Amino acid sequence: MIYCVVPQALAAELFDRLTDYYRDESNVEVIVDRRVQGGLPGERGARDDRRRARPTGSFPAIELPSGK
Repeated sequence: MIYCVVPQALAAELFDRLTDYYRDESNVEVIVDRRVQGGLPGERGARDDRRRARPTGSFPAIELPSGK
């Protein structure tokens, strides 16, 4: 399946035209990207970070074997 993704800002202008253009192509589906856009690159809220929190405290040093 091939997805032709139309940005939400251009959906009113392009969605119907592209759907009509790819009407005979059974392996192409035209969709509208409805993800929320905005903010600065790299800017994320604390709620958006779903990674596990790092453990707190100190850890013992790791001794590496001496080389030859």
